[in-house]
Amino acid sequence: EEVYLPGALEAVWAQTLKPLEVIVVDNASTDRTGEVAEALGARVVHCGRKGVAHARQAGLLAARGEWVAMTDADSLPVKGWLERLAARAEGAVALYGPLRFYGVSPWEAAFSEWGYRAFLNLMALLGRPNLAGANMMVQKEAALQLGGFPEVEAREDVLLGWRLKALGPVRYVPEALVLTSARRLKGGWGPFLLRQARNLLGDPRGYFGGGGERER
Repeated sequence: EEVYLPGALEAVWAQTLKPLEVIVVDNASTDRTGEVAEALGARVVHCGRKGVAHARQAGLLAARGEWVAMTDADSLPVKGWLERLAARAEGAVALYGPLRFYGVSPWEAAFSEWGYRAFLNLMALLGRPNLAGANMMVQKEAALQLGGFPEVEAREDVLLGWRLKALGPVRYVPEALVLTSARRLKGGWGPFLLRQARNLLGDPRGYFGGGGERER
């Protein structure tokens, strides 16, 4: 992540609403992630248990603020992202926004954003908020009341969002955009879309355990 991290931190520090603190979770990395993060003014939290769910949980526990906004090392929140989320926070327990790929052709970037926005709108109408770790903000106390992120290999962000609905509104903020790297398209659009379809159409009682968690 050390290659992507400087851009992500620059985007976070450039927000119109300045963050109380910026935390980078070093998830047992073997590169210079921690060193780079500290040099760029972030507070580094070390998490020895590998896995994105463990890393997100470590960051959530370490955060000092009432609200915890999250993004990924390969993602670039646009200017005003944090302010737009905060403006809709009153009365809510979580907020989330859309994503757009960068590092691809203009039409692919536009297609990725259009498709993702359409998907988020549909899921919101169905009452199934689809939080993404690259673009979400949660009320720390509410999240920890539910135990925080479930210990699963994937979709820990989505599952937490579904659980948070029981405690209060989980709001979609369409104007809070984050750009994310196209490394998820490494195998091409076909395999990427197939993975998304499996996530959407798969029965969580089969792929995950009865509580929505992956069986081990």
